[in-house]
Amino acid sequence: MIFRLLLCPLLLFQFAEVTSTIHKAGYCVLYGECGENPEVQATILKHIVPCANNTLAIKPSQVSMETLQDACPTLYDGENTRLCCSDGQLDALTQILQMSAAVFSRCPTCRVNFYNIYCQYVCSSNQSLFINVTRTFDAMKVNNISGTGVLEMKAYYSKRFADGAFDSCKGVRLPAIGGFAIAAMCGIYGSDLCNTQHWFDFMGDVTNGLAPLKINFFFPDEHSPPIGQGLQPYDGKAWKCNESPLKDGSPCTCDDCEASCPFIPEPPLPDGGWKVRNTEGILVISAIIFGALVLLFLLYLIGSIDWCSGDRKDLEQKVNLWKEVTEEDVTWSEKLSESLQEHLGRMFEKWGLMVARHPVLVITISLVVVIVLSAGLSMVKLTTDPVELWSSPDSRARREKDIHDKYFGPFFRTEQIIITAKEPSNYTYSSLLFGDNVFSGILNKKILQEILQLQLHLQYMQVQSNNGTDDVNITLKDICFAPMNPDHPKDTDCTVNSLAQYFQSIPSNLEAKVNRTHLGKEGTVDWHDHFLFCVNSPLSFQDNTGLEMNCMADYGAPVFPFLAVGGYEDDYSAAEALILTFTTRNFDPKDFHYQYALDWENEYLRVVENYSKVLDHLTFAYMSERSLEDEINRSTSKDMPIFAISYVVIFLYITLALGEYSSCSRILVDSKITLGLGGVLVVLGAVFASMGVYAYAGIPSSLIIIEVVPFLVLAVGADNIFIFVLEYQRASRKNGETREEHIARVLGNVAPSMLLCSLSEAICFFLGALTRMPAVKTFALYAALALLFDFLLQVSAFVALVSLDAQREEDNRLDVCCCAKPAVPPKKKRNEGFLLPLMRKYYAPFLLHPLIRTIVMVVFMFCFFACLVLMFHVKVGLDQQLALPKDSYMLTFLNTMNKYLEVGMPTYFVTTSGYNFTTEAGMNAVCSSVGCDENSMMQKIQFACDFSNRSYLDIPASSWVDDFIDWLNPISGCCCADEDLFSPFIEVGKKCQHKCTEIETDGVIRPNPDQFNEYLPRFLNDVPTMDCPKGGLAAYKSCVNMDENGTILATRFMAYHNPLVTSQEYTAALKNIRELSDSITTTMRGVNGTDPNFEVFPYTIIYVYYEQYLTIVQEGIFNIGVCLIPTFVVCCILLGMDILSGLINLLVILMIVIDTVGVMTLWNIGFNAVSLVNLVTAVGMSVEFVSHMTRSFALSVKPTRLERAKEATANMGSAVFAGVAMTNLPGILILGFANAQLVQIFFFRLNLVITLLGMAHGLIFLPVILSYFGPGLNKGRLLKMRRQEMMEMKMSDFSVCNNDKECMTTATNPVFE
Repeated sequence: MIFRLLLCPLLLFQFAEVTSTIHKAGYCVLYGECGENPEVQATILKHIVPCANNTLAIKPSQVSMETLQDACPTLYDGENTRLCCSDGQLDALTQILQMSAAVFSRCPTCRVNFYNIYCQYVCSSNQSLFINVTRTFDAMKVNNISGTGVLEMKAYYSKRFADGAFDSCKGVRLPAIGGFAIAAMCGIYGSDLCNTQHWFDFMGDVTNGLAPLKINFFFPDEHSPPIGQGLQPYDGKAWKCNESPLKDGSPCTCDDCEASCPFIPEPPLPDGGWKVRNTEGILVISAIIFGALVLLFLLYLIGSIDWCSGDRKDLEQKVNLWKEVTEEDVTWSEKLSESLQEHLGRMFEKWGLMVARHPVLVITISLVVVIVLSAGLSMVKLTTDPVELWSSPDSRARREKDIHDKYFGPFFRTEQIIITAKEPSNYTYSSLLFGDNVFSGILNKKILQEILQLQLHLQYMQVQSNNGTDDVNITLKDICFAPMNPDHPKDTDCTVNSLAQYFQSIPSNLEAKVNRTHLGKEGTVDWHDHFLFCVNSPLSFQDNTGLEMNCMADYGAPVFPFLAVGGYEDDYSAAEALILTFTTRNFDPKDFHYQYALDWENEYLRVVENYSKVLDHLTFAYMSERSLEDEINRSTSKDMPIFAISYVVIFLYITLALGEYSSCSRILVDSKITLGLGGVLVVLGAVFASMGVYAYAGIPSSLIIIEVVPFLVLAVGADNIFIFVLEYQRASRKNGETREEHIARVLGNVAPSMLLCSLSEAICFFLGALTRMPAVKTFALYAALALLFDFLLQVSAFVALVSLDAQREEDNRLDVCCCAKPAVPPKKKRNEGFLLPLMRKYYAPFLLHPLIRTIVMVVFMFCFFACLVLMFHVKVGLDQQLALPKDSYMLTFLNTMNKYLEVGMPTYFVTTSGYNFTTEAGMNAVCSSVGCDENSMMQKIQFACDFSNRSYLDIPASSWVDDFIDWLNPISGCCCADEDLFSPFIEVGKKCQHKCTEIETDGVIRPNPDQFNEYLPRFLNDVPTMDCPKGGLAAYKSCVNMDENGTILATRFMAYHNPLVTSQEYTAALKNIRELSDSITTTMRGVNGTDPNFEVFPYTIIYVYYEQYLTIVQEGIFNIGVCLIPTFVVCCILLGMDILSGLINLLVILMIVIDTVGVMTLWNIGFNAVSLVNLVTAVGMSVEFVSHMTRSFALSVKPTRLERAKEATANMGSAVFAGVAMTNLPGILILGFANAQLVQIFFFRLNLVITLLGMAHGLIFLPVILSYFGPGLNKGRLLKMRRQEMMEMKMSDFSVCNNDKECMTTATNPVFE
């Protein structure tokens, strides 16, 4: 379409009559018309040739003089004007030049130079000086017209003029496609390889379908030999594109003329971060702090430890302390701590006694409450939409998406296939026209025919669907995007892009051949030549290979090479992949067309899969719009058994580990299968109750909650179960103490520790719900409430289960089959099991050896600072491949797409309401053609594309404003104000009498507000044609949204990104394009009358997914920061304002989190929303590893810090190891067999890291740091313990003496008071 307009002046050769014998000033060589060219079989337009004639130039009529001033001002010389064309010829010249003006009017300099090329040899009075006829025919014999027709001629232009004209036009853009107009006028060379000779040669080639005769152009310069015969090249003025050809006019703008651009320095490289002499600043600071801390620690050791007798000296001091401590020695904080512990202990002991005495009632009430709360699950809403999961409803991306979808509808749906050859065999094609070209193995006619067969099958296949009431058969046309016929599309109106579209998807066109002579050589031209032509000139309606076939797709638009082939570098013939793309409309899920789309895509996937099996010599990588969600759901369903197995393994471990086995014959009695199952059911009950409560409240759930929350609560809950059960098993029953009192006493001892951890974790997750990220927020809410319910059920239902199990065991009844009572020997004395003695006798002494303690401190400090440095290198983002299972066809597609696609996704610059486009200032701030502002929207976008490696923009935005202005330009002839004419080209024979706008002296065309409002709807509904390619129906109909009064509510301008591969590239692209849009917004708000709330924002479908990564670091710091607060505050308060214990608690948990992020860097685990969920979970799990141990140390009354650390490590460390570490590890290891990469990386790898680091810090580093810097002995607790022991001794003496007077005397001795 475009190149026909640019070449239309060639038709004017039909109007000249001269001979070629006289070559001097004032003579013509062409005049008149001699009918059709007998050597041209078919062209797009009539091929009327001129007659050869040697006459003096004549004086034109007055009417022609007026026309000449507008069309060819360089030929106007007042009364001395002489022309080699008649009045009719000049009228035709004017009309045809208007067609080219539709493209070139945006750059006045190019238009004037381009016009002058034709004006000179069509009408110049000195025509004979630079035109020479070389071949003619007898027009009487061929066309029954008297005269000699011209078949071929030579035209001479000076190299200076020809190069100047080409240079002024080579940068002119076509706003609708973001490309260059010159690409349509260089044939096989396209815009990249086009030069002056190629440009003129193509214009003079009869095979282009437009030139009526062969013209050979020559460009001699001052060093060339004389031409001879009186000929001399035309050497008129050629204006530079940054010069104005009009006195008061404007030159071409920067968008069309590089010379008009101001100097723009290349944007700086992204900040590489703070450095100290080329070394990372954080590394230097970390190294300095690490060195300083190690030095201070070593000085502390040297100054405070007696390496020979320190332990014995401390012990002696403590022995004296037992005797010397008094009430006055106890501080207020110690009194507060002991009072709080005593109060909590008594409260839980009373509660435990009540539960243990009424276990069935407690279990029944708990069960009823859980069932009632869990009933809400019937109302649960499961969120699977990634947008709803990861993008906050009030986020910028969601707000912008809502605005875009409100005015323009949802983003298109895309179905794409990328085909490659399994064993490609490259070959050389010797083209008669283009020389030798290496073709890849995929560009094989047989393969092209097979892919075309697939395309046609998909395009015309019938699919059964339902319109809400009836079953119907649908085809692609029912859902496709059809820009040229959006309301009633036919099968061939659908947007289908492929290499076959260069052949209009007609199989016979691939078979076309023609014999041709070129440069004296004969040969055959076939599909190879047409392909080479079209990839370089996709806008052509007819090639010049001799096949004379169209390059445009059957739906009426060009197919750019990057949409048809991929995997090439310089030559399209070397492309390694074929690309087949179907673009369909998106619909509201409530619209029955949405189901049409899903059903068609489902059948499309089935058909493509079958073809991939049949055509086994090819590799098919394919996707549909529904594919990603389908594959994620499939992966989730497939991995559900893995999660189930993981839970079963954890359950089996709990049931086996809880047992206290005294002999082989009592295994079935001593086992704790029922109790373990009850503990697991308590956890599940807490999870279901939590989900039910939120379902009642209307808060949706998600798959990540279903998969992670039970795992988290089971890990945390199992720890409390082990601590309670192990403490019960280890604590011997006192004389006269009933079973219920025994259970109550144990609960009073351990429940405060359980409360400390559970409350810390619950508050941690509730605070974590302050995040704006929906998936993390709902996860935190569900987890927090589940942990609270879990604690409540553990101190009620599970205590009741322990009471029943203890009664069963004392009655020697079987586990599970509790009615059976086998004959078994009585239970032996309670034992400490295997783990506690091991840790007391071997592990704790080894760990707390002076040398080992020193090594542990240094090693853990080093790891902390190393991970701190690594933390700054963690990759932010989640590559979409990781969301897919390893066997997914989508994974193959994404990898193939990243390898072969040469252009990225489209993106829109959307303008909101509040901007007045109807004013001149309003248009100038947007457009890029002559008269537009230097910092307009389009200019800024173009500048960004010039630095695509920084902006990630590759192809500039298409601009409806620019094309609307060009469409209105009276020179283009597209817009006619006559009432009975829409466009002067629609009705043949009718001539437009009134143009929509007037020609301005400065060449700048701008409609007034009334004209703007009147003609914009007509422009948007005008079908682009060969005569007027600026019609806006196909390109812009969906880009401008107006209300019933014609007020513009929103518009959009489409550009293209670079090919983006990694999550980091997507995030950087979003960041940069937002900065660009904000700059444009600021500029456009400066236009008078603009609403202060007006904005320009970028939009494409993926921005809602990647926006989170712009702020996720800050979100992560906030979430983890607020989660750390309760780990300090709750610990401090529940330990009676023990600030030091709280600080150590906080420090170790912080180290676990930072070390986790550091290991994430080493193990290539990205920082994203999923890992953030796990890091929040890590804080909760770290509380279990740390807080129990810290409390145990703080409440110990052993003589020294070292001994208190040993006691805490042995007693509580064994419970933590059995309850947290060993509960998590088996289940986590099972997740390593999951099919989904997301599960393997973020649930297996990351949870394994969290568990191992938590175990290392809780069981290795924490005891060591407590042994050095832990809180001192709580003298209040020591005093209480002394009194309790004295009381027990009294009671024991009374019992033994049995009222003996001597014993009574001894018992009342003041020594014991």
